[in-house]
Amino acid sequence: MVKNDRWIKEMAEKGMITPFAENQVREGAISYGVSSYGYDMRISDRFKIFSNSGSEVVDPKGFDPKSFTDFKGDVCVIPANSFVLAASVEYFKLPRDVIVICLGKSTYARCGVVVNVTPLEPEWEGHVTIEISNTSPRPVKLYANEGIAQIIFLGADELCIRSYADKKGKYQAQKDITLPKIDN
Repeated sequence: MVKNDRWIKEMAEKGMITPFAENQVREGAISYGVSSYGYDMRISDRFKIFSNSGSEVVDPKGFDPKSFTDFKGDVCVIPANSFVLAASVEYFKLPRDVIVICLGKSTYARCGVVVNVTPLEPEWEGHVTIEISNTSPRPVKLYANEGIAQIIFLGADELCIRSYADKKGKYQAQKDITLPKIDN
């Protein structure tokens, strides 16, 4: 069942989303805050911009952090046909009976920007690491502290058997942009 804005506001009062924008903020910005059945999260002002330097192959089992250039600022430019990683402004703390899916905002999608966030599992918490791809043949601007994607909360009728916290997930309580990890 998709949860509505009233339910999302109640969950925010319990610390599920911090900081929390109770209304959808639009004035002069790419919107963020509570939407009809979800929450439009923002990107912070810290980015990791992918570069072609370093290894020739991107390997999730042996990721080379030198493949990224760190950048902090109000506007980040994604090179053509490349991607960046960013972190959400908001810190999320999900209850055991909720899973979250995420979809990019149409404003960016219409510029060739694809936002990829894997599902946020029950009892996961942290700042979301957001993967943002520019499929355009031209550079695209991203605006820090403005909306990047809508997260949709799906509530279950029963508690899950095994939550992300139970399995001690490797991305639990991340505070910043987190690169790929493999458990040893």
